[in-house]
Amino acid sequence: MSSLPFESAAATVLGREHARAGRNNQDAFRTRASAHGLAAVVADGCGSGAASEVGARLGAWRAVDTALTLLAEGVGPDAPGFLSLLEADLLGFLGGLVGQLGPEAVGDALLFTLVGAVCTPEHVLVFAAGDGLWALNGEVHRLGPFPGNAPPYLAYGVLRPGLVGLKPLALRPTEAVDSLLLGTDGVADLLDLSETRLPDRDEPVGPLSQFWREDRYFSHPDALRRRLSLLNREAVRADFPARRLVRAPGLLGDDTTLVVLRRARAEV
Repeated sequence: MSSLPFESAAATVLGREHARAGRNNQDAFRTRASAHGLAAVVADGCGSGAASEVGARLGAWRAVDTALTLLAEGVGPDAPGFLSLLEADLLGFLGGLVGQLGPEAVGDALLFTLVGAVCTPEHVLVFAAGDGLWALNGEVHRLGPFPGNAPPYLAYGVLRPGLVGLKPLALRPTEAVDSLLLGTDGVADLLDLSETRLPDRDEPVGPLSQFWREDRYFSHPDALRRRLSLLNREAVRADFPARRLVRAPGLLGDDTTLVVLRRARAEV
């Protein structure tokens, strides 16, 4: 496996509004390491698609596997053609699905955003197609929103070649990277919730930086998912002066997915 100096955490949670509508979580994520490096992505399926979670999951898996294949072939993330090769493979993969399923599959199942990273011992590349959020060494960047809430989905390039592509966001020496967070646009909501109290307890949500600063998210494989679920768990509280029960809804309206990498802490 990779000898990169990073530890990772990843999780996704169904958004409150999707749960109310009886819809699936349309986000996906994947991380994978090899002897040549590590690749990680989060994907967010188009909300109006009947089965956008299908494209998001397939796209996340394909992007990570192709990125690691490129690394194995000696094409590093700092190579000028790395993203072009990754993009061409993804569009070819999606185009193959459209050829089998028909063009209506694009709108029904294959529209998704991507925010990803590829890490080697030498370089870390961050890239995206569409909206979302990323934070490098504590500096947070939003992607979007886009006019009409219509981000440039990569699959549009199947129908109109050259219309949409993967965009480089940052290329840094690995030794200069201490933390990296990749998130779907649901994570952007967390930026405005830091002082908001959890639905079932008198505790603030806290800043986004908790996800790369606090050891608990890396020491237990389920800690991050549990935290997101706690933020989005509906609760009922007693309002004693009014003699009534008050329902407190979950805090995350949209599906929320994040992958976090941070430099491994030295053991004491």
